[in-house]
Amino acid sequence: MLDPRLLYQFDPALWESMRGTRPVLLHLLDGYIDAGQVGRTLVEQLMATCESEVLVEFDVDQLHDYRSRRPLMVFDTNRWTSAETFQLALYKMTAPNGKVFVLLAGPEPDTQWMRALAAVTGLAQRLDVRLAVTAHGIPMGVPHTRPSLITAYASSERLIDEDNPVWVGRVELPGSFGAMLQLRLGELGTDALGLAVNVPHYLAQAPFPQATIAALERINAATGLDLPLDGLAERRATNLAEINTEMQASDEVQEVVGQLEQQYDEARQRTDRRVPSADEIGAELERFLAERDRKDKDDE
Repeated sequence: MLDPRLLYQFDPALWESMRGTRPVLLHLLDGYIDAGQVGRTLVEQLMATCESEVLVEFDVDQLHDYRSRRPLMVFDTNRWTSAETFQLALYKMTAPNGKVFVLLAGPEPDTQWMRALAAVTGLAQRLDVRLAVTAHGIPMGVPHTRPSLITAYASSERLIDEDNPVWVGRVELPGSFGAMLQLRLGELGTDALGLAVNVPHYLAQAPFPQATIAALERINAATGLDLPLDGLAERRATNLAEINTEMQASDEVQEVVGQLEQQYDEARQRTDRRVPSADEIGAELERFLAERDRKDKDDE
């Protein structure tokens, strides 16, 4: 393996300012399953409400496959006027209350996973990260009219609440860089927590602020960072009103949502919570990925 430290550059003065802080690491990478755009909206929220400085910048050209995720470009009349650029970075974040944490954000690496994992875990160890947290949405058969449930998974059971809803048993799934990072950090003795927010499968492709709020509230509870929810409540109200207006126009949709409400309520009342089979989970994820690929092709 090539030296992982050659994958990035860091700001020495900013790095020195992190000494002794034992920060929380939030890693929210774009590119894997993220129903309701939970992870992406969290990054936007953090960037909008916290002070951010680039602590470490990765050489994205070594890690990104431009032919699988092409940059958007703007053509105006008779010339190209702009092009999207990708950035994978570790940011020093300062919340409005003065608390400091670090955020790993940007596109999930397409290549050199083992080397990139060694780079990130090495940085986490040097920073003496006390807890690593990630969050994302997963498409589930749940209604938008009920509170968003979160299934937590962690390197240690002590990080998980006793009433953690169990929706998945043992199942094999395609891995993500974030999941691999959590696994590696746990193996190295760093506490690592993941939050999978259950998003209605019929809303999986669009932003769903209700799920983002649920994730951010759980992040605050787990980390004590008290990150602001500014503006998210208003976005949730507007989003739910729009969904309900569309739902009222279709008897079929109302019937489907009513069935999901009944299933949700029954599941919450049962003590012997039903766990979907591997085939059911796999089918739901395959449908989500197929819809996302189709949307990506339409956007090209």
